[in-house]
Parts: sequence; structure tokens; C-alpha cells
Amino acid sequence: MTIRTATLNGVITLEIARPEKKNALTQAMYQAMADAIDAAQADAAVRAILITGQPGIFTSGNDIEDFMQRPPQSEDSAVFRFMKALVGSDKPVVAAVTGAAVGIGTTLLLHCDFVYVSDEARLAMPFVGLGLVPEFASSLLVPQLMGGRRAAEKLLLGDPFTGSDAVECGIANAVLPAGEVVNHARRVAERFNGLPPGAVRDSKRLMRGPQRELILKTITEEAQLFGQRLRSPEAMEAFQAFFQKRQPDFSKFA
Repeated sequence: MTIRTATLNGVITLEIARPEKKNALTQAMYQAMADAIDAAQADAAVRAILITGQPGIFTSGNDIEDFMQRPPQSEDSAVFRFMKALVGSDKPVVAAVTGAAVGIGTTLLLHCDFVYVSDEARLAMPFVGLGLVPEFASSLLVPQLMGGRRAAEKLLLGDPFTGSDAVECGIANAVLPAGEVVNHARRVAERFNGLPPGAVRDSKRLMRGPQRELILKTITEEAQLFGQRLRSPEAMEAFQAFFQKRQPDFSKFA
């Protein structure tokens, strides 16, 4: 299994467990995470959801080979099912970022209620450098959090940033020593066992409510452009360069 799930003391843990591939996500893994979130929604015994990775790596983002062989064709594809499940969860979601978080490894954090990052974490959203566009409503939420100029550094240039940067700009709650981040995140998730679940659900709905439809609309708009860009000559050059372990050459594109 590449997504391990376990429920303990009211918390379902989704562990990305593919360290030999730097926790790169396949369509099957997105499907497994979507199913787990849906199951948590239906289980009254689950009070919170914890998403984590492996020591030193949260996720390197999409598995490019799998992505090219099984590109998302519609909003019914596994990756969009996962996005909608995470956005739609009315149970608290806690993320423990155990290391590098690339692409959707960073953008999924925008939809978690609590984010704790290790002092080894490095985050990046290198979509443009791959000939693509931002996804998971990051084109909406990142400028809101950081302001337009800093968002341009992260989304247009793809500049990586540290866990401390993530806290400073509002993506994460706190930076912790690498060996403590998962246990701390779990303790936060378990606090919801002592809180009234209905009040938690209603409060979360109120907090996210005014923007939820705009987030879903943005995800759809991004997905349409993302699909177009995926078939573009620029993206083909970027992916070929990735597999050939060279720098892409965009000089011939206008």
C-alpha cells in the first residue's frame, strides 16, 4: 500500500508511504485518500483527520510518469475527487509536514485547518516551470495569504520556501523539530475528542462558507487550463527535460 490508513482514538491518519519514490502521488493514491476522507465523513467515531508523510518527505507531488500515462480527463478523475473531498470535509483536518512538500504537497495544505511543519520542510509550487498553471485554488488562496508580490515569487517563479516562511505567510501554524511534528499534530487532532462535534462542524462551515463556492469555481477553472497546458509544447519540453535530466529550453516559445 502507498496510502496507509488507520483510526486510533478518534483520529484517522492518512499516511503517504512511498518513500522510494519520494512519496510521489499516483492516481490510485489520490483515489485512496479521497475514499478515506469520505469514509471519515460518514464515521461518527472519527473526530479529526491527520495527513502525514515519511521522515524527511511529505510528498514530491505528482508522479510524473503516472500522470502522463493517466492524465486527469475530467473532474471525475481521482485527483479532483481528492480535492473536492478535502475541501468538503466538515471534520477538522490536521497536516504534519515531515519534510519536502512540492506541488500539490503544498497546495493541499491550503485546505487543512491546522498545519505543522518540520524544521527540515521545504515547500514549493513549481507549476509554471513545468509549463503548467497553479492548481487546487492556489491561484486564489496564495495571493490572499501572501499578497500579490510574494505570491508571484512562489507561483510564477516557483521559489521554494522554508517552514518558517510558511508560518510567517499563514500557510502553517508552527515549525517543530522533525522528530516532534507528527506527535504534536496528533495531539492537536485528538483534542477534538473533547469538543462537541456539531459545534465544530458548524463553526468550520461558517469559517469556510463565504468562500467555499469561489474555491470550487477556481479549482474548476484551474483544472480546465491545467488540462490544456498539460498538452502544450511547453509542458512537453518540461517533462522531456525532466526525464532526460536536463534543463528545459523555452527559448523557442513566444
